[in-house]
Amino acid sequence: MLTNPSLMTKFHSDAIELISYEIDKALCEQNDAQPKRTYLGGSSLGNACARQVQYRYMQVKPDEDKMFPARTLRIFDMGHFIEDLMAKYIRDAGFELKTHDSDGKQFGFSVAEDQIKGHIDGVICSGPVAMSYPMLWECKSANTRKFSEFVRKGVAVANPVYAAQIALYQAYMDLNENPALFTVLNKDTSEIYYELVPFDRGLAQRVSDKGVEILKATKAKEILPRVAANSDYFACKYCEFRQTCWS
Repeated sequence: MLTNPSLMTKFHSDAIELISYEIDKALCEQNDAQPKRTYLGGSSLGNACARQVQYRYMQVKPDEDKMFPARTLRIFDMGHFIEDLMAKYIRDAGFELKTHDSDGKQFGFSVAEDQIKGHIDGVICSGPVAMSYPMLWECKSANTRKFSEFVRKGVAVANPVYAAQIALYQAYMDLNENPALFTVLNKDTSEIYYELVPFDRGLAQRVSDKGVEILKATKAKEILPRVAANSDYFACKYCEFRQTCWS
C-alpha cells in the first residue's frame, strides 16, 4: 500500500489519465467501426465546397490532424440526446410529432438510385396551435455564440448548410406547402429558438443539382473545383481534407 502522499497523488493522477485514455479510445474505436456512408447525405449537400462533399462521398480518408477526437464525438452524441429531449417537449405540449415509421425506421428519402439520401428529424402532423399542418421539423443545438446568430440572423444567414438541408428535405419529403419548424436548443443556457422556415424552391433545386453534379463528376473520375483560390481561405482551414486537397 502506498503511504507517501506525493506517491499517492502521482498514482491517482496516472490512474485518472489511464481511465480517460481508455474511455476516449473506446469511443473513437466504436466510431471508426461504423459502416462508412456510401451515398451523398442531404445534411451536407449545402456545403459551399462541392469538392469537400465529393471527397466525403468518395470516402477519402480525412487528414490525420482532422480526425474527430473523442470530445467531438461526445458533442455529436449530445446532439442526439438533445434532439430526443426536444421531441419530448414538443409532444408533451400536445403536438403530434412523428419521427419513425411503423417498423421503427427514421423517416427519410432516397433518390438517384439510392445515391442521395436524407433522414429527417420529424414531421409535426397536428397540434394545439391553429396553423397549417403537416410541417417538417428539424432540430439542432448550439453554444451561446452560435445560438445568438440564429436569433439575430435566422437560419438562412446563420447557417446556409442547415437552410439547404431544410429546403431539400421539404422538397423530397413533399412537405413544401407549409413552413418547416426549425428549433435550436442552447447547450449553455437551455434557451430554445424557434423559426418557421418557408420552402425555398430555388435553393432546393440548386442543392439537388449539386448532388447530381457530384455524382456525374465522380462517375467520370473528375474532381470538382475547390471553393477557394488558396488554402488560407476560412473554410479551407477547417476542412478535413485540407492537406489532401491542396497537396
